[in-house]
Amino acid sequence: MSIPNHILEQLNSQADLISIIGRHTTLKRAGSEYKGCCPFHGEKSPSFYVNPQKNIYHCFGCSVGGNAISFLRDYENLTFIEAVKELSKQTGIEIPEDEQQNVSYQRSAPKPAHKPTAPNRSATPSKNQSTNHASVHQDSSPNEQVRAKQNAHQDGTYQDSTYNDINNYHDYPPLDAYDSAPYSTDNMDDYGSDYQNDTSQPPSWLMNEDTAALYDDSNAHNDSNAPTKDGNLYDLLEQLQQFYQQNLSKHPHAKHYFLSRGLTEDTFETFGLGYAPFGWQHLEHQFPQDIEGLKALGLVRQSESGRDYDLLRDRVIFPIRDNQGRTIGFGGRALDDEVKPKYINSSDSPVFHKQHVLYGYYESRQQRANDWLVVEGYMDVIALYQAGIYGAVASMGTAINESQISRLLTLNPTLTLSFDGDSAGQKAAWRTLEVALPVLADDKELRFLTLPNNHDPDTFIKSQGSDAMREQITNAMPLSQYIFAYLSDRYDLKLAEGKAKLMSQVRSLTTALPKGSSFRYLLNNDIYQKLGGKRSQNVEAKDALLDFDGDMTISQQLQLCFLFQPRALLDDPIESIWQQAGIIDLQLPAHIKQKASADSLRALAWEDLQDDALFDIVSTIKRCLNCLPKDANAAAHFVLSNVQHVTQEKLSRSWAGFYKTLTARNILSLDQLIENLVMQLLKLHLQKKMQELIKNPDHIKLAIVRKQTQLLNDWLLAQQAEQSAQMGTTPS
Repeated sequence: MSIPNHILEQLNSQADLISIIGRHTTLKRAGSEYKGCCPFHGEKSPSFYVNPQKNIYHCFGCSVGGNAISFLRDYENLTFIEAVKELSKQTGIEIPEDEQQNVSYQRSAPKPAHKPTAPNRSATPSKNQSTNHASVHQDSSPNEQVRAKQNAHQDGTYQDSTYNDINNYHDYPPLDAYDSAPYSTDNMDDYGSDYQNDTSQPPSWLMNEDTAALYDDSNAHNDSNAPTKDGNLYDLLEQLQQFYQQNLSKHPHAKHYFLSRGLTEDTFETFGLGYAPFGWQHLEHQFPQDIEGLKALGLVRQSESGRDYDLLRDRVIFPIRDNQGRTIGFGGRALDDEVKPKYINSSDSPVFHKQHVLYGYYESRQQRANDWLVVEGYMDVIALYQAGIYGAVASMGTAINESQISRLLTLNPTLTLSFDGDSAGQKAAWRTLEVALPVLADDKELRFLTLPNNHDPDTFIKSQGSDAMREQITNAMPLSQYIFAYLSDRYDLKLAEGKAKLMSQVRSLTTALPKGSSFRYLLNNDIYQKLGGKRSQNVEAKDALLDFDGDMTISQQLQLCFLFQPRALLDDPIESIWQQAGIIDLQLPAHIKQKASADSLRALAWEDLQDDALFDIVSTIKRCLNCLPKDANAAAHFVLSNVQHVTQEKLSRSWAGFYKTLTARNILSLDQLIENLVMQLLKLHLQKKMQELIKNPDHIKLAIVRKQTQLLNDWLLAQQAEQSAQMGTTPS
């Protein structure tokens, strides 16, 4: 199976390499990279680096290195095809059914020059002849420049302006070591048919020691002087970008548009801004040999009458770049706001897939952006960049997708979404929220920024300045607040029905969060409280106990709880748990049951816990239950006056503060808290008993204790699941 090189490039470029490698070793941020211990060889000091900008890895210890495909092949033992299919699933990039689809196209033959029928030295060249010669000259010169530039770009070395400044890389190996790394990041030509059809061994450029020689041989066909009949879409796009950019300086009205928006000449150059002139066939006139390529890019289309026409006309141009900085498409904005549509993007093509590209991502990575911001438009991205606020990106006229959000959250665990305050903008923000929830682990955070007075980032910066914009980003609204604010505008919270509908939508949202998410419970509980619900007495009691003295043992906490609520011992908590968990009717194999003593099968008692102070409190309360005062404080003092002096001395120091804390919070019941504390003591006791029986073997007693422990754990898990279900359905 032959897969086009540009598809392989896109798969490697869009893959979440941090997550892929992070499944096998712990990676920590180190400047603009991640580092950790190499998964390929044992080491104690981290020498393995992953560069998320280039999406490559390299170990300075064992010299292994490569990209996403090579890691899946070499470490996870996938075949080449399996690795490609796995990345296709992760990124959403489809492998084309037409295996011949690639970035090449057939160029048309140049039109022959007209020969004069008879020599006439005094005759002047005709207008058509002059134009034709000029056109041929203009077409060949950019081709040579671009081809030379492309060869320089694909020479297999790590030349990147972001690595020129090494002042921030003083804690690990010098980055010029990447230039000698034996693998390429910019050119996938070495994925030849031999590599693609091989299902066992890694490619030669990762295995062969003399990789430099391999590169020299494999790139020999890139000689710019070699004749070729085929065009290259990347080459053509680079020529188009230069053509549009040159036209911007030739048309003052187009340049004035950008100047009136506050952009500088440096910004024109950084983003390659340009202008598509009037005329229905200006691209055909400029690139007469490349009509097939222009059609493949969707920049030249055919009308119903069969006539070709240019998609972008009289529009300012925004080149769209991939993660490697290559131009892969264009966005065009009408100069007249009355022209609809205002924005047009070039079509999907073999090199451009809208759903996998974020405008401004390449430029922000060049600036080593740390804080990332999703905005709505190209001009917002550019205005923020010009103001020195790097990390702004925009989708290609489609909603940002899950894989793009996941990638941005890998670069920084906090991602801010900035959408317009109008109805359309807020709907887009809400859709993005829904898309993001499945990848929003507990250590990730979404924040929402809606600028005041219907501003967008572009207009806000012009009005208030860059410092004010930074402050707005810092104070962006957390996800939990945004959800409540958004939904409370859509339901009448004065009515119980409105509150119920809001909670129903919140519960529906939180089911999309990752499995095991703590945020699911917390968000439901937080919004329930905002609607006027009260927290459960159990939660309040836990908080009160922790606030009172977080260093107390479980036994000491339980003793204070029994003093506050002595009637909890009317039905013995241990007996109640033993019965609910099914331990009281323990089902054992016949041979064990026959040999087991009656003592080993009875229910656990307080004296079995071997805690003198706890047993003293419990036995005293049980003895005095019928004569205790109704007032909790008076009852506690009555109990304390009847316990042993050592117990009394310890509890008396804590009782006054504990009682004051609980009454200040209006806590009336400690039933669930007492049950939880007793369960913890039982688990600790059974674990200790099991360890003793392992050291001093008694196989019959050990089998019984293991069965008791299993039943207690099963019951505890069932209790927790029931509580979570109640929180997800009926707030408590």
